[in-house]
Amino acid sequence: MAKFAKKIHENNEILLIKKFIRLFRSKMQNNKKRRFSFVLTGGDSPIKLYKYLAKNKKINWKIVDFFIGDERYVKENSKNSNIGMCKKYLLNKIKISKNQIYNISTEKFSIKKCAADYENKIKKYFSGKNIKFDLMLLGIGNDGHIASLFRNIINKKNNKNVQLVKKKDFLRISMTLKCLNNSKNIFLWAPGKKKSNIIKKILVDKKLKYSASFLKKNNNFLFHSN
Repeated sequence: MAKFAKKIHENNEILLIKKFIRLFRSKMQNNKKRRFSFVLTGGDSPIKLYKYLAKNKKINWKIVDFFIGDERYVKENSKNSNIGMCKKYLLNKIKISKNQIYNISTEKFSIKKCAADYENKIKKYFSGKNIKFDLMLLGIGNDGHIASLFRNIINKKNNKNVQLVKKKDFLRISMTLKCLNNSKNIFLWAPGKKKSNIIKKILVDKKLKYSASFLKKNNNFLFHSN
């Protein structure tokens, strides 16, 4: 079952966002490195969060490098593109350079080469050091999946950081379970009543029926609201 260092619950999403931003800023301030690596998530659930982050004047975005946890094999201008959504609601709204965005290139190569390219980007970024992102933001699907790691493709022995995912709707590229769990902090973002059912399930899931149940405790924080 999923284990969390702390469960943060609020009665509405706005209060939850405020707590998220306070903790986010605290993690940035406690960071002793020159740069702060932040892995974004796609889907609908973080849209309001991204809007509030974009408006916050106290966050020093100049020291943040942005990655994406998973991506569909579509063009960036597609309505199904995760990085496209992140740019629309956050990245295009804040003062950062293009060099701060490490996206998954889905237009230059075959999907196999796209995955290899992203693996190389990540390795180059950490330049021989252990790959540990400072903050991994994850959403959760109603079926309990995280990133594009659906239960039938979870592989605890995969030592890579990036993997291909074949799904009927889209081909996808996703960070691996190892990569997610190696992060210094994981913020699982699950606002609203729609997510409450799956959250209840993963918290008692001893048989590991859901992908999110594989998250390690470490510095993991669950954010959920009514």
